[in-house]
Amino acid sequence: DPDSGDNGLLLYSLVNNQMNEFDIDENTGQIFTVSVAGKVETINLEVQATDQGIRKLTAQTTVTVTIDSSSSNNIVTVVLNQKINVVERNIPEVKRLLEDKLTWKIYVIDVHSNEFERKARSSTDVTYMKIIAFDEENQEVSAEDLKRKLREQNSDIEMELEKIFATSVTAAIEEPPAESATPELIATIVLSVLLVCTLAVFLAYIILTIKRKRYKYLIKKQAEIVEGIDNPCAADKNGSLKGLRKPKCTND
Repeated sequence: DPDSGDNGLLLYSLVNNQMNEFDIDENTGQIFTVSVAGKVETINLEVQATDQGIRKLTAQTTVTVTIDSSSSNNIVTVVLNQKINVVERNIPEVKRLLEDKLTWKIYVIDVHSNEFERKARSSTDVTYMKIIAFDEENQEVSAEDLKRKLREQNSDIEMELEKIFATSVTAAIEEPPAESATPELIATIVLSVLLVCTLAVFLAYIILTIKRKRYKYLIKKQAEIVEGIDNPCAADKNGSLKGLRKPKCTND
């Protein structure tokens, strides 16, 4: 809008209540996602610009958004210690900086904070910026290569970001949380532990039983030997003497 003053001040909005999936920065007109997880489709957004003159004038246009999940594995999230509204105002400069340092074409897929309420978007000092890179052959750069180069250039990137935001900036790579064990895996581990414990108890029982039987056998043999020594004339069940044959026994 070439007008000056309030007549040239534009505020942007989405028409037809499309706030569930997308939102728009009313000052810059930048569109970003709110929740499109699991969707693969093309959506037409009606965007309206309104000036702030006494007789407000409006204009509308259609923005076509294509949601494609094929690139999801190569998207990398960069965490900036800046408020989301500050980051959104400087997206073009941040994008050019990353392209210069990484030597790839960079696209900013999404910018969000932990707070999804629009009214609270300037209250969090942490912003998550999802990016994807394409090489000179217009092929997607793998997430691992993108992360590697971001780490290699981290010091230079942070130094240039300080110039853009006029304050100290940290840019870290968000790593996905470790996958928690599934209920099936937990059940398998528990059953395996119980099985091992059961086998250990069973083996201990067998060993203890064998030792007891051996101990009783030794006690019995020892008693028989002692009985034979005390009564050398005693005969065993086969009729043979248990004790020494000499000296001979005489009956009183």
